Amino acid sequence: MSSAASTPSPPSPDAAAPAPTTRPVRVIAAATIGNALEWFDIAIYAMLAIYIGRVFFPESAPSVQLVQAFGVFGVTYLIRPLGGLLLGSYADRRGRKKALVLSIRLMVIGTGMIVVMPGYATIGLFAPLGIVAARLIQGFAAGGEFGAATSLLVEQNGRRRGFLGSFQFASQGLATLLAAGFAAGLTALLSDADMTAWGWRIPFAFGLLVGPVGYYIRRHVDDSPAMADSDDGAKRVSAQLGGLFRYQWGGLLIAGGVLVVSTTLNFILQYLPTFGISELGLSPSFSFLSLVITGAILTFVTPLVGQAGDMVGRVRIMLPAALLIGVSVVPLFLWLTAARTFGVLVVVMVVLGLLKALYYGALPSVMADAFPVRSRATGLSFSYNTTVMAFGGFTPTIAAALVATTGRQESPGYYLLAVSFVSVAALLAAVRWRGIR
Repeated sequence: MSSAASTPSPPSPDAAAPAPTTRPVRVIAAATIGNALEWFDIAIYAMLAIYIGRVFFPESAPSVQLVQAFGVFGVTYLIRPLGGLLLGSYADRRGRKKALVLSIRLMVIGTGMIVVMPGYATIGLFAPLGIVAARLIQGFAAGGEFGAATSLLVEQNGRRRGFLGSFQFASQGLATLLAAGFAAGLTALLSDADMTAWGWRIPFAFGLLVGPVGYYIRRHVDDSPAMADSDDGAKRVSAQLGGLFRYQWGGLLIAGGVLVVSTTLNFILQYLPTFGISELGLSPSFSFLSLVITGAILTFVTPLVGQAGDMVGRVRIMLPAALLIGVSVVPLFLWLTAARTFGVLVVVMVVLGLLKALYYGALPSVMADAFPVRSRATGLSFSYNTTVMAFGGFTPTIAAALVATTGRQESPGYYLLAVSFVSVAALLAAVRWRGIR
């Protein structure tokens, strides 16, 4: 890779953009509520995959149904890069606000389909096909969500881009916290039969109710101030997708590479309660409670790390965190599989949650700085969704398959160890070729 092959200089911090007129709290709410809804649905699907597999797939061995349910979870990520390109380009041409309003409309449609979809016993093959269709709609909408929302956040204030951008991932922590709370509460209150029959639908119905609130907030927020100082000609030229791949491929590789370890770890964390239930024999309600604790850490620690990154340097925090994730995950998995207790599961998830918060507190702003303003939403959306598709959506499936084929319960830890080195290399490239600190 060479600097001549991509954008020759790092993007500016957008310091010359007009001052925003919407209060920061409202902007944060508008930018993150759709992301929170997306990750709430993702997390609750992963946590309740045992019950979803029973409802939407033919009767077979429980492990086969679980792999099938996670397979749908992963297949629907295939459409996310397309959604990222189209909705990201729309955000760069027409504004962040319009793209965010459109994406949350689509997410509500997909969530509503999941809430009302009959099971395999009622409509046969149309049941799994319907779930796939619903997840494809959600995946397409979520494809443009990250780029437009992150751009809106980091473009509010060039000096606080790490802090403001961190709320994008803090919202994921809040979504995980809420989803785990639902899963822990429902599995404690309802019988296994009730969870399979109807209990698993309750969290999706809650997510459906959040949609209109997000739509209202987004309709009444000002667009990014960085969008106001460019003419329509610049919009047309920079929004061409061919230009993105011709001139910004270095940014795409860096932004995607730094995300790899974070998105893989995120899905490992969501998989661990299911791992505790299916492989370690732990209680479902206790297993999901461990994720509630991790979700709280990700929600409240992440903005603090984003603020620290603005003061001392973002890569200075992220690089040691990536290395620590890589070297600690296998010993933690070995400890968990040897001890097989709820207490050890909590400790493992707290440690991984703290390391994740340290890494991804400044991650959105680092990814955003890999692109100039006028191709930022498109570049962010495509790099984010391609990486999530490859290293995120299929991670639960890979983890379950590794355990099933190798017979070694710690095998998902080796997978996370391998991908951590990808992000370390991308961080070093961000410093070398983009001047990101």
